Amino acid sequence: MTAQPTLRQANQAQPLKGAAKAAALLMALGPDFSAKVLQHLQEHEIEAITVKVATMPRLSEEEVRQVLDEAHEMAVVHRYLAVGGIEYAREMLARAMGLERANALIDRVVTMNPPAPFEFLRKSDPRQMAMFLQNEHPQTIALILSHLPPVQAAAVISHLNEDLQAEVARRIATIDRTPAEIVKRVEEIMRRRMSSLLTQDSRTVGGVAHLVAILSKVDRSTEKHILERLTEVDPMLAEEVRKLMFTFDDLILLDDRSLQRVLREVDMRDLALALKAARDELKEKIFRNMSQRAAELLREEISYLGPVRIRAVEEAQQRIVSIVRRLEEAEEIVISRGEEAILG
Repeated sequence: MTAQPTLRQANQAQPLKGAAKAAALLMALGPDFSAKVLQHLQEHEIEAITVKVATMPRLSEEEVRQVLDEAHEMAVVHRYLAVGGIEYAREMLARAMGLERANALIDRVVTMNPPAPFEFLRKSDPRQMAMFLQNEHPQTIALILSHLPPVQAAAVISHLNEDLQAEVARRIATIDRTPAEIVKRVEEIMRRRMSSLLTQDSRTVGGVAHLVAILSKVDRSTEKHILERLTEVDPMLAEEVRKLMFTFDDLILLDDRSLQRVLREVDMRDLALALKAARDELKEKIFRNMSQRAAELLREEISYLGPVRIRAVEEAQQRIVSIVRRLEEAEEIVISRGEEAILG
């Protein structure tokens, strides 16, 4: 019987890459670990790798070691990049394996997964960053914060002075697609002053949704001030932001006491309409916060509605959201935001 060719013999013309390399790694890991890895892949990726696994020659011990060593090296690079960025990763890897090899590994990782713009700022202290940005143009600050995670951007904007907060918030909401050359230029300036990183393609950042995500993380006083100032300078934008600040689905985040207060203000037909397209989890929470008789009547009302227009459901939900906003403004209910402390 002719011996089955090894992986190296079958692929000596060119190195493994793509699905073939992934297949070799899964074969080296064994069925148990491979199954766990496949759970994180998309269907078309699983299909491509499975085909390669089915047609892949057996692996020698040396080839198994090579595949696992490469996977380990790449995992180490990713870990160092996540902890401290490119320069930190380069320094740590250079100490372990020499600068030339470290540079080669980092270049491969960066090529496959280019870092996001302003990635080097994601480890910065929000208070120090706010102090650093305080004298920058509001548009520059808005551009930078639009590229940061909402939690971090919220922390930074909370430490800006009040006049600047509202102006930066307005500009974040109106940013659409920023040309790559502008993002790159701003990043280069920040890089010279603070740290180093590169940028890449233009991307859609900012916008009303990003501003809402930021405001949902700041404390209540900062949010209130920004919305008040936005109302003064751009009432339509302020109203759009308010509509997105609390959605009907967010009712599930209310504590029982606040939810019961809201339900006392809501028209039963509006509630039935609003729940027509709601998640079961939210429906059950609302039923639990009503008397048994009221919950039964509400279930009957929902069943009697029959088919309804989506627009009618959305309008009913928006009327309920308006009640939530009014009660919160009157401080009759509490909506927890960010790290805001609530004293008992």
